[in-house]
Amino acid sequence: MIILKLLLNQLKGLPLKLTILFFCLVQPGLFGQNWDINLLKHINLDRNKSLDGTFRFITSSAAPVSFGVPVLICGTGLLKHDSLTVRKSLYIGSAMAVTVIITTITKYAVNRTRPFVKYPFIEKETGGGSPSFPSGHTSEAFALATSASLTYPKWYIIAPSFAWAGAVGYSRMDLGAHYPSDVLAGAILGAGCAWLTDKVNQKLNSK
Repeated sequence: MIILKLLLNQLKGLPLKLTILFFCLVQPGLFGQNWDINLLKHINLDRNKSLDGTFRFITSSAAPVSFGVPVLICGTGLLKHDSLTVRKSLYIGSAMAVTVIITTITKYAVNRTRPFVKYPFIEKETGGGSPSFPSGHTSEAFALATSASLTYPKWYIIAPSFAWAGAVGYSRMDLGAHYPSDVLAGAILGAGCAWLTDKVNQKLNSK
């Protein structure tokens, strides 16, 4: 209950523009879908098909990397009897858990049809069974990139983390699984959940 209250308090402090952007994306019909499907058509239909295997590998790496990294960090901390490293792994893990919960709730609340279902000309080259909005792969990848960067604020952590997260997001469009707005919302959601979790952990640690 304390954690939930802290999360809600932190949510009030989110920049107004970020909040407006997210809720505009939740209701893509407010502005029409032409830009969304037109951009997806360009990315998906004009793609370099020789890279399909590479992008399938990148998209498949989202869950194993996102959840494997905190487990690996935790294991390292336990082996070295390093309580600080264990606490850092728990923060990253909690950011991932919050992201998955909020992403799943949002998916079924919005219940957006996948682009390859609504538009048969979109070439589906990877899996995608749950509702489309937001992109779960992207939210997980950006949650990991953000939480890892906040926990280990070094350029050699930040740059590769966000490059990988961006590649995961792009792969979801390239392979026809998501609209651009799904990916953008997933990135915002994942980064936002990681940021909120970091603020909550800071408050809990200060107490």
